[in-house]
Amino acid sequence: MSENLNVSCIQTDLVWENTDQNLKEFTAKFDLLPSDSELVILPEMYTTGFSMNPEKLAEKMNGKSFIWMKEQSARIEKIIVGSLIIKEDNKYFNRLIAMFPNGEYFTYDKRHLFRMGKEHEHYSRGESKIIFKHKSWRICPLVCYDLRFPVWSRNKNNYDLLIYVANWPDSRREVWKSLLVARALENQAYVIGVNRVGEDGESLSYAGDTMIISPKGKILRNTNEYQSEIMNVEISLDELNQFREKFPVMLDADDFKIL
Repeated sequence: MSENLNVSCIQTDLVWENTDQNLKEFTAKFDLLPSDSELVILPEMYTTGFSMNPEKLAEKMNGKSFIWMKEQSARIEKIIVGSLIIKEDNKYFNRLIAMFPNGEYFTYDKRHLFRMGKEHEHYSRGESKIIFKHKSWRICPLVCYDLRFPVWSRNKNNYDLLIYVANWPDSRREVWKSLLVARALENQAYVIGVNRVGEDGESLSYAGDTMIISPKGKILRNTNEYQSEIMNVEISLDELNQFREKFPVMLDADDFKIL
């Protein structure tokens, strides 16, 4: 039985530290999605931009952005994935939420905090990954700077699709593109990177470069640079499994544990 996955990636500008306006704009963009898309991916910190002001912007897990995700996922009948600023136990997290239409959800707190932007001074890092399932697909979502750390994303034959949501500046766009391809090749999985465009409140510019890469390292589709765009892709689990059977790299992979 063929089991394809239809994914929509929303590459857009973000209104700096303005949750209400960003939620309003994403709600409008959801109305433009194809009816057959199943998974919608938003950029990192999609409600605020990459802000180091969590004291001002953080929400709790029952806050308006969480409620919005729940309501919108049910309305459009699609899984919504994106990260936002969450306060929990007097700590701040760059927390990715994967929200299902039935109200079920999974969370991942960004593990690698961007030291050069002083993210580690404002946020607490996560300690564990998540892998959630949709149909027969096993999906591992990570956040931005996690892309630079291959050990953390290493596939132990436990996922089929690796997702990165990001605010990755255009000054390092070649790194972004190169590492996404590397992660697909070394993990023998589909990789999707969803980035923003525009300029943030720190005067950093973003080119987007949202793309999907095949398990063979081929860029299957990418967005226009510096433009807001919805990228829709369909990927095949059959093709992935056939490639893994024909070229079983995983059988020779090194075993390891992260301490």
